[in-house]
Amino acid sequence: MAVLDAPALTDPELLADPWHVFGRLREQAPVLRSRFGLSGDEPPIWLVTRYADVRAVLGDPRFVSDPASVPGGRDSRQEMMTAMGITADLAEYMTRSVVTVDGADHTRLRKLVSRAFTVRRVGDLRPRVEEITNGLLDGLAGAPQPIDLVEAYAYPLPITVICELVGIPEEDRAAWHVWGRDLVSTDPARVPGALRAAVDHIHGLIARRRAEPTDDLLGALIRTHDEDGGGASGADHGRGDRLTEFELVSMVLALVFAGHETTAHLIANSVAALLTHPDQLARLRDDPDLWPTAVHELMRVHGPVSITELRYATEPVEIGGVEIPAGAAVLPVLAAANGDPREFADPETFDVGRRAERGEGHLGFGHGAHYCLGAALARQEGEVALRALFTRFPSLELAVPPEELVWEPVPGFRRLAALPVRL
Repeated sequence: MAVLDAPALTDPELLADPWHVFGRLREQAPVLRSRFGLSGDEPPIWLVTRYADVRAVLGDPRFVSDPASVPGGRDSRQEMMTAMGITADLAEYMTRSVVTVDGADHTRLRKLVSRAFTVRRVGDLRPRVEEITNGLLDGLAGAPQPIDLVEAYAYPLPITVICELVGIPEEDRAAWHVWGRDLVSTDPARVPGALRAAVDHIHGLIARRRAEPTDDLLGALIRTHDEDGGGASGADHGRGDRLTEFELVSMVLALVFAGHETTAHLIANSVAALLTHPDQLARLRDDPDLWPTAVHELMRVHGPVSITELRYATEPVEIGGVEIPAGAAVLPVLAAANGDPREFADPETFDVGRRAERGEGHLGFGHGAHYCLGAALARQEGEVALRALFTRFPSLELAVPPEELVWEPVPGFRRLAALPVRL
């Protein structure tokens, strides 16, 4: 089968409307060839667009996250890092983390933190999430209007929750917010400095925590590292329950960034969606028990992440009639899969009462071994934040016409630059 070429992931039309452009590509072909578009000499990547295929790739051990485990594979991630001005030593913190390693290493690292993100532990956090939420809403009530809900509400809630859970001091959280925005910008003028600052900050924080131990997740990880001999100081693999110094830093980096950036934009995107779909908001006001279901539907249609991390084929694999060669970089497209009419009835309709026929009913949090570690926490924060906001301020409205909302042109993300509202 001839393979169609798709626009680069930095194509302006795709950045402006990933849901519909990826949806159009999905109907053209199940597999297309593309590039990131960050440099002139990039290897092709293979976009997988249809729900069944995306789900299959994410659950198939023949597709791995680390190209180093594929003989002869070309590391597309390192080339992207170079295009963004990130040096090799810093790039490892992005490419050798719990999010991006495979097999025994992934199992070991995930096990070290998974207990903090179980449904039960997340449930225990709910009173604190509600307390933080109510405090933020109290602040909104007296603030000058219009209010940018991204900065005043959508970011402060998840960054406070994840920083308290991990152990990032309150006075450092504003810096993490800035570093997070810089890192996802893909701007070579912003990314390297933000990554260096975050890594240096974590090293300093670990030193302080060793001098003054704490009971948070960072304290527990430090004890795991120190009590079993400390492992290696570089990016070497740990063993059993061991954690290297490098892994300790990369774990904190991954948890804090992943734990607030995506959730913040899930909340902001959801507010914008509900304000522009008053019929669906009215259903939620009439039946608040729909909120957990609504969060899944919001994640399906208005989720903040439109693509996954790259996967690499360890052997030739056929998808949708196309043979993916060994070593090729494959990109499962969540936004395309979540709108696939082969899986969803009337997928273009945003329906807060949509019931899943299996699982969550979407792939917004991924699937398989790399399913989002913090999915339960993100769902809870989204539900608490949205329910409380619309309950406290029933007259909430956009302060600009919907077409004037500005979406940031960041490949792979759907995120508002600001969300101006009136209470």
